[in-house]
Amino acid sequence: MENWSERLESSSEILRRQAVRVPLPDVEAERSFHQNMMRIAAAGDRKSELLDDPDVPLTDVYEDELAEMRRSFEHRLQHVAGENYYDIATAYLEDDRDDWVGALAAYYLECYYRLQERYTVDEQIFFLMILRYPNCFTVNLSFLTGDFGPEGVRYESTKHVEADLDEQDKQQLYGDCQRSQHEAAKYLREKTDCIREAVPDPDTTPFEQRRYGGFVHITGRNGATFNEILESVSPDPDRFNGEPSTPGLVDEGPEAKRAKQEFLTDAKVEL
Repeated sequence: MENWSERLESSSEILRRQAVRVPLPDVEAERSFHQNMMRIAAAGDRKSELLDDPDVPLTDVYEDELAEMRRSFEHRLQHVAGENYYDIATAYLEDDRDDWVGALAAYYLECYYRLQERYTVDEQIFFLMILRYPNCFTVNLSFLTGDFGPEGVRYESTKHVEADLDEQDKQQLYGDCQRSQHEAAKYLREKTDCIREAVPDPDTTPFEQRRYGGFVHITGRNGATFNEILESVSPDPDRFNGEPSTPGLVDEGPEAKRAKQEFLTDAKVEL
């Protein structure tokens, strides 16, 4: 990934403020989309359970989540571009190809690379928004710097506290961190249903009730403090005209811009 990192410094500007738009031409495509979203919701449930377990360090919780996201991106890359996704993404960034396969490979590989730094780089914010429209859905992934607003939940990690404490203070810190993680677990348990509500089962839900839906998930760390926001989002019904024939990159959309303004302050988009 070192060569890819160097390449991004000069080439990834074309991927900023972009989202992936994927057609939903039939019920089978909707079923696949629904199943993928249920896996995301289940991962949120698992994260809440791990946060609530006092025997599981917070670092392990995030490693578990990161491993799942890595598998997801590798699956997307191989599904879009096959085993040679790295060469295809590189060719796109070097203007040796100009097609949706190369664009999506470059987008997903950039996100995959950024995830490697997600829990080691301080003050980096990960932004995910998924929106359902009548004939397609969009996935917007952004990496930002900035601050969180008052929404969502904050919780602390003893592993990231840089201080020389005596035994009594260590016990106090541990108890405070456990309470904050318990509150974070409760928050996630209450919020993961917004993912399920955004993409209901096409086999049991009338089309008129599943035409629009969406959610945003924002996470980040500042020192020992972690932030989490998971909220429903209403897609703009006037965003797209016509039906897409193939997947491709589109502008991030007004919904993502509004969410960044609503939930974050002084946000600067890195990707």
